[in-house]
Amino acid sequence: MGLTRFRTLGVLLLPLALLACAKREEDRNLDSLDNELVEAGSGGTNVSDPAMTSALHDQIMVDPALAQQSNADSVRPPAQPYSGGVPPVSIAQTPGGATTGTATSETIKPAPAPASRDCPECQAARDSLTLGALASRQRDKRTSGCAGALRYSARWAERLPVDVPLYPGARVVEAAGADTDVCHLRAVTFSTSAKLQIVLDWYYTRVTTSGYSAEHQSDGTEHTLGGTRDRDGGAYVLSLTGRRDGGTDVDLVANNGG
Repeated sequence: MGLTRFRTLGVLLLPLALLACAKREEDRNLDSLDNELVEAGSGGTNVSDPAMTSALHDQIMVDPALAQQSNADSVRPPAQPYSGGVPPVSIAQTPGGATTGTATSETIKPAPAPASRDCPECQAARDSLTLGALASRQRDKRTSGCAGALRYSARWAERLPVDVPLYPGARVVEAAGADTDVCHLRAVTFSTSAKLQIVLDWYYTRVTTSGYSAEHQSDGTEHTLGGTRDRDGGAYVLSLTGRRDGGTDVDLVANNGG
């Protein structure tokens, strides 16, 4: 009875012993493979697989002709960063600061001092958010009556009356105009690097030479120059404001423009 139990126990333990031996053999095989890979990667001399050694250590071959064709259709970055800069307002001005835009023999006449510090046109210019609103608040009835017909487009800046043109080198911000049977109205907002007094004198010279009257008003910050012409019923008004950089912002409204 005791011998039988011993044999039975031996039969049960034998497979476990065989499994343990197989496990140790498998571990030795994995350890050996790991060592071979480590030796191959480190350039060791005891490497059993020459093909693996060659694949890991040989120089990669590159075809220059094919390399140039790589990603031929991909979107490539620009050679330099894109610029978001805005051209200076003086970019279109003539060299040496000569911005009269007239013949060199013309004598610029200084505008008279403001008539008074009571300037309702100055307040109208500040309160008007659009060129149409500014035109509608003008004292000239033909100008204010045509304000509702204004249409906005930069091309109107090129169609100002020849007697009240755009200041030379000015940068147009906004423009509007109207051409109907009874309305020939232009309105432009622009800026220039020229000082306010220079712009004021230039326009004063142009309008008075062309037969317009010229009334200068100011409240200390805003300046206006406006007038009419009897022979054709033309009228204009300029609202000028000095900028911190020394330049000038101008709103120009003129009717009877061609």
